[in-house]
Amino acid sequence: MPEFLELLPPPEAIKRWMAHLPAPRPEAENVPTFQSLGRVTAAAIASPEALPAFPRSTVDGFAVIARDTFGASDSLPAYLSLAGEVPMGRQPDFTLHPTQAALIYTGGMLPEGADAVVMIEYTQPAKPGEIEVLRASAAGENILKAGEDVAPGQIILQAGVRLRPPEIGGLLALGITQVNVTCRPRIAIISSGDEIVGPQASPAAGQVRDVNSYSLGALVEQAGGEPVLYGIISDQRQALQQALQTAQDECAAIIVTAGSSASTRDLTAEVIQNLGEPGVLVHGVNLRPGKPTILAVCNGKGVVGLPGNPVSALVVASIFATALVERLLGLTNPRPKPALVARLTINLASQAGREDYVPVILSAGPQGYLAEPIFYKSNLIFSLARADGLLIIPSAATGLSAGDQVTVTLL
Repeated sequence: MPEFLELLPPPEAIKRWMAHLPAPRPEAENVPTFQSLGRVTAAAIASPEALPAFPRSTVDGFAVIARDTFGASDSLPAYLSLAGEVPMGRQPDFTLHPTQAALIYTGGMLPEGADAVVMIEYTQPAKPGEIEVLRASAAGENILKAGEDVAPGQIILQAGVRLRPPEIGGLLALGITQVNVTCRPRIAIISSGDEIVGPQASPAAGQVRDVNSYSLGALVEQAGGEPVLYGIISDQRQALQQALQTAQDECAAIIVTAGSSASTRDLTAEVIQNLGEPGVLVHGVNLRPGKPTILAVCNGKGVVGLPGNPVSALVVASIFATALVERLLGLTNPRPKPALVARLTINLASQAGREDYVPVILSAGPQGYLAEPIFYKSNLIFSLARADGLLIIPSAATGLSAGDQVTVTLL
């Protein structure tokens, strides 16, 4: 198969590829909520109760009837008699009447009749059983009403949401100890190359240890998938074809890294093409690093063919493989990746029409962060390991100048 007949911009490449993937139908499972970090909800979740379940104070102070404090000031305090103290973890056994106050602590249940809480620093003792209020309070001040956060029956999470610590905390606050999430898709990872040996081996002259299987496996796991490593496959048609066929039968998608030579990349594309319809949809992306990228759909399963160089493979996989895993998970609205704005320290040249991904080291400067590019070769994995993030030179630009503000996506 001829190589690089059409170099597509990354957004167009991913759009063409995704258009041929079937709608995701992920299987689901129940997992303990406290173990659900990073999982994706399989169905909408409704609240079984109100949150908070009762009106409560947000500060340490005195529960009051707000109108009793109107006009209060340092020079003209309001005098309120003490009706009691609210016990933590229990319902008050008294009702607040006009011109009364009750000592209450953060999280305490508001006594019947109270509609505000005065912070303790705006009060002082007047005489036994009486306080002075030195500042007026408005109705609803320093309290949470029952159901103010969540009402009973309210949909609190839609299907397709990745769970973070806030969602997990919210679910457990409602007593939801099990959550229905999509199963992690099994993603086959195949590393090809006659020069590659396992990481435990002592490489002979001309050999290198396998980096891609493990770095890509970690990326897949980070995205929410289950990496399935098929080991190192030689650059022989039959061996590669058998490995890909087995992976297609056993997994939801395939990631394969090809050898460095053009002939090997062509072989990989031909074998992928023979896996099923419609076959290779993209062979060549206008991207650096990663021009030799292959995107395919074979009998309903996505296939990503990556360059063999470790940095290229990881950068490209962060774009395409991550998107594939998220689709298989049923993620409906992926959140933006963490990023920050920094000033470029030196000029960077680029080729118009091509997106360049440049690793950078971030440092704090007097006026914000500075981004120092790392000049690297794509087979040097520690050039990426030293980086704090990636900046993208857009395809419309012919470069960036020192001092330009750039957005750095954090690694």
